[in-house]
Amino acid sequence: MTDPKGSVDRLRGFLTTQVAGPLAALLVAIVVFSATTDTFLNPANFSLMLQQSVVIGTLAIGQTLIILTAGIDLANGAIMVLGTIVIAQFALDGNIVLGLMLGMLACAAAGALNGMIVAKWKLPPFIVTLGTLTVLTATARLMTDSQSLPVERGLLTVMGQGFSVAGFTVSWGVVTWLALTAGFAYALGRTAWGTHVYAVGDSPNAAKLNGIKVDRVLFSVYVVAGLVYAVGAWLAMGRTPIADPSAYQTANLDSITAVVIGGTSLFGGRGGVVGTLIGTLIVVVLQNGLTQAGINSLYQQIATGALVVVAVLVDQIIRRKDR
Repeated sequence: MTDPKGSVDRLRGFLTTQVAGPLAALLVAIVVFSATTDTFLNPANFSLMLQQSVVIGTLAIGQTLIILTAGIDLANGAIMVLGTIVIAQFALDGNIVLGLMLGMLACAAAGALNGMIVAKWKLPPFIVTLGTLTVLTATARLMTDSQSLPVERGLLTVMGQGFSVAGFTVSWGVVTWLALTAGFAYALGRTAWGTHVYAVGDSPNAAKLNGIKVDRVLFSVYVVAGLVYAVGAWLAMGRTPIADPSAYQTANLDSITAVVIGGTSLFGGRGGVVGTLIGTLIVVVLQNGLTQAGINSLYQQIATGALVVVAVLVDQIIRRKDR
């Protein structure tokens, strides 16, 4: 026999979690657009929305790690674009595997640079990553003379391929994004490193008093985020087989939007990558549904911006109650 009281307690417990609110918002959006449009529920449309979520969703994973430490990364899109440029340049010479490895190394190095400056020199992450954004954007354009580079189809674009089930296409990019989310959900929730990330974000001074090496944790977070952005570079080439130094100019803001809507606190110490995945889907579902409903794209931006403000307001209210 089931225990009704236990079921109620579990439901109450779930409703107090970080993902409950964003998940409810996502379900409401799906129901509304399914009722008001004719093609929203089509398998092909759902497949399209998933594929549209992949790159920003992956960048948002790295952004989540940094925001959990009470930081922010304005350079994540620029780091990813630099990765695509490095990969494409070596691929043009026939060194595809080497290009992938060096692209990942370049992204990790950019993350390490940010992490070192933030952790060792104690500069604000906003200023550090704003500077890195400018430097890397200019570097990518100098490396290519502001021209797009073609990407050889095959290993570099495999993330755009996939398999189909009952008319629903799932790309390997989507599989990779979901796998990364699951992996980091485990790392944040079940490992000492994840515990330290939350502790540093909640209170670096308290974390230091408890024996946590705050500088080391901060540095590791930025390096790991850089590696995640490198995966994003691979996924981006699967979506569009070119390396464009001017691409993804709003990726930093888009990823921050997904993180905030997903329930992660901009003040650090609370949230997670599962909520970020849901936040990414909310943004894409909102844009897709409003487009199908014939709503002007400017109103889509207004709706997304309003969601961000509401999410931050809710976070502030929750933090005040917890004090």
